Amino acid sequence: MLKQLIIALLVLCAGCQAQEGGSAQQTAANTSGTLKFSAPAGWVEEKPGSSSRVAQYKLPRVADDSEDAAAILYFFGQGQGGGTAANIERWVNQMQQSDGSASTNKAKQETLTINGLKVTTVEVTGTYTAEMSPGSGTFHNNPNYRLRAAVIESPKGSYYLKVVGPDKTMAKWEGSVTDFLKSVEFK
Repeated sequence: MLKQLIIALLVLCAGCQAQEGGSAQQTAANTSGTLKFSAPAGWVEEKPGSSSRVAQYKLPRVADDSEDAAAILYFFGQGQGGGTAANIERWVNQMQQSDGSASTNKAKQETLTINGLKVTTVEVTGTYTAEMSPGSGTFHNNPNYRLRAAVIESPKGSYYLKVVGPDKTMAKWEGSVTDFLKSVEFK
């Protein structure tokens, strides 16, 4: 009886190792892909401002707004760019509330699966106060702004989408941001 139990355990362990090996090979093959996406109609493609920007778009403003919105998709490399929670927290903290309350209380966060990819989104309105460029020491001060952002987890590493602009302009493009996210897939 003991001998049969040992044989059964050895067979089971061998099966587990075979599955693990298959998963490792499958994962290695998947990391050679890239994130594919479709820019919605009306988004104006721009030349990316840095090598970490996969894509950059202008979302034209509505008549009442003085500025366009911007959509930027970042990829820093596998294991680079920070974790999902840290990025969500950083983006939320780039928005200040006029009543002095914490933006975390106003932020809407959601995690979903799109075309097999885990996507965590956040949306928050307020005064946009992010640094104009890393290390510049100069900051935006744009009231009545909305920020929508997402961490898209792929086998190659996380991609980061940040869309920000005046609230009315963002309202115009809200559906297209959702469409952009629905288009992402890793191939």
